[in-house]
Amino acid sequence: MRIQSQQNFWAGLMFVALGLFFAYFAVDYQMGTAAKMGPGYFPFWLGVILAILGAIIGISSLSPKAEKTVVPKFHLKIMAIILGNVILFGILLRPLGLYLSAFLLVLLSSMASHEFKWKVAIINGICLTIAIHVIFIMGLGLIFPLWPSFLGLN
Repeated sequence: MRIQSQQNFWAGLMFVALGLFFAYFAVDYQMGTAAKMGPGYFPFWLGVILAILGAIIGISSLSPKAEKTVVPKFHLKIMAIILGNVILFGILLRPLGLYLSAFLLVLLSSMASHEFKWKVAIINGICLTIAIHVIFIMGLGLIFPLWPSFLGLN
């Protein structure tokens, strides 16, 4: 058998690996029942479903009827920029607060794009910072340092 759709094959393999990873570690938590779910119930079944869907996608990529696709070149530099910015966000969250850290995360991660434009990155940063405030602060009531600690506004 030959892989017809490389994108679907590797995506399916990734889904299977992630699904099995989450299902494996979810069994360390109490499962409960469908009527009274424990903390491990949802991640376990979500992982199982993800693994099954990944297997279906991966197997379908072997079909002669599958659309022929190839996986484009992997850009390690772009991945390093984005991953580095997520780590930087975690480091800067306490001293700079949520708003500035989130804005910087979006702005600096945007630089990984081949189509980077300052104006678009700044607008995205502002919009996503507002969305973070609405969802996590107002909606879920989570407690984060919002402004830089040296301003004393928290």
